[in-house]
Amino acid sequence: MTLGIFRRVFLMLSVALGLTKGDLVKPSRGQLVNCTCENPHCKRPICQGAWCTVVLVREQGRHPQVYRGCGSLNQELCLGRPTEFVNHHCCYRSFCNHNVSLMLEATQTPSEEPEVDAHLPLILGPVLALLVLVALGTLGLWRVRRRQEKQRGLHSDLGESSLILKASEQGDSMLGDFLVSDCTTGSGSGLPFLVQRTVARQVALVECVGFIASDMTSRNSSTQLWLITHYHEHGSLYDFLQRQTLEPQLALRLAVSAACGLAHLHVEIFGTQGKPAIAHRDLKSRNVLVKSNLQCCIADLGLAVMHSQSSDYLDIGNNPRVGTKRYMAPEVLDEQIRTDCFESYKWTDIWAFGLVLWEIARRTIINGIVEDYRPPFYDMVPNDPSFEDMKKVVCVDQQTPTIPNRLAADPVLSGLAQMMRECWYPNPSARLTALRIKKTLQKLSQNPEKPKVIH
Repeated sequence: MTLGIFRRVFLMLSVALGLTKGDLVKPSRGQLVNCTCENPHCKRPICQGAWCTVVLVREQGRHPQVYRGCGSLNQELCLGRPTEFVNHHCCYRSFCNHNVSLMLEATQTPSEEPEVDAHLPLILGPVLALLVLVALGTLGLWRVRRRQEKQRGLHSDLGESSLILKASEQGDSMLGDFLVSDCTTGSGSGLPFLVQRTVARQVALVECVGFIASDMTSRNSSTQLWLITHYHEHGSLYDFLQRQTLEPQLALRLAVSAACGLAHLHVEIFGTQGKPAIAHRDLKSRNVLVKSNLQCCIADLGLAVMHSQSSDYLDIGNNPRVGTKRYMAPEVLDEQIRTDCFESYKWTDIWAFGLVLWEIARRTIINGIVEDYRPPFYDMVPNDPSFEDMKKVVCVDQQTPTIPNRLAADPVLSGLAQMMRECWYPNPSARLTALRIKKTLQKLSQNPEKPKVIH
């Protein structure tokens, strides 16, 4: 799919998963209630669960249908408000779902307001999906664009079985013909609890961005959608740094490979094999993956923006998210960023990349000394900082993370420390470019010794 399609899917999910005010009355621990069971998964007219559910669903081209059943997992799904496609209700007394009537938002008059206890939907029980927004390494997304015309006659090395998107036992088709090419990807986690029928039937497949395969399965009476991507055994850089300490050469290997990915995103390539420039807008250690060869690739381009000089077109989408607060540049926090200037978004990537380098540096062993993993600004803001928390520290107090003094003892890592400082200039245009970071790191990394992971 194109980035625009992903944005529309996210907007739909954010509406579907919106929360209402108020709290649910939770059942006592271990208590089960009997519920009316009227849906395709029911084996009997009565089921048992922690609560009873009623779901009203309007699928494309069909009249609204009511499903009744039991729930025991993912109670947060009971907190949603009704939409034009689904309305969901939870209650906690035996057979309390028997005579409940629901309305969809589209059928309500303007004077009506959703009830506090009207909760958002679940189709045929809690639906858990791992929506993986994949890492597009240095070439993945754009190789698909170049080869799109050839896709109909190609099969990937994974074989025809990986091209099949399986349908449910009822014969429901999800996204139809699923196209695959040899694009390379990473892995990441996306939004959970997809309402699969409501969402999938509103999506048209436009372009493959690297999913290897997908499937619909059932677990604990819950339908799940799986998207399968290339496996990176070390997970995200965030996870990797918490488990591992680094030798200087491994630290540089991680930094250089991440910088190469960012430089490729930022540059525009002209010609028939070209690509527009891309700014990530949510760069952080959780969105950088560590491959089996101990090189990094950049993941999750859900907030990325594109720019092409030939058309001077800037695709910023409609997503109001601007990234992760802890990694926001000062011009984003004080809302002074020029949203009509593509370079502005590249400069925010550089600020965030400097923070990723700082995370790597803390876990690098120098003269036998290494520090525990900590996120940027860990000693200045709470664990889950608010926008105002970060604005005070970064914009008002003009603070940056403390660079370990021990980096100065190593001639290579002292250069890494200086690079961090040049990524954190308050003036965005004074910051290093991704290409300069890449070239400087490559010069610093001269030792051919094979990097090792130290436990």
